[in-house]
Amino acid sequence: MIVLADKEFLKYLDKDSRERIRMRISIENGNVVDIVVQYETLIKEKWIAIVRYDCAHGFFHRDVIYPNGDKEKQVIEIDKLETALVYAEQDLKDRWDFYKHRYLKRLKK
Repeated sequence: MIVLADKEFLKYLDKDSRERIRMRISIENGNVVDIVVQYETLIKEKWIAIVRYDCAHGFFHRDVIYPNGDKEKQVIEIDKLETALVYAEQDLKDRWDFYKHRYLKRLKK
């Protein structure tokens, strides 16, 4: 019997709740089988995705999303999804301000 569970939740990064991490974890028989960890910021009262870690395309990677919709994909060499999940969340907690400023700089171009 296969037991499948999806968990989705938000973690806010600032006191004003304008910066957040959206996380979705898929678990099958107690093992993490898919993850999405996405940094979003509130710009003009709309949530905008700026960086996303996921396993789409069959491998763990980071997509940096630009204002024009283009994405820069970087493969992250981590085999275990549990480890990848921790890595992605910590990177976004540590660097969300950097990612946001880079996005805003490109938005002004």
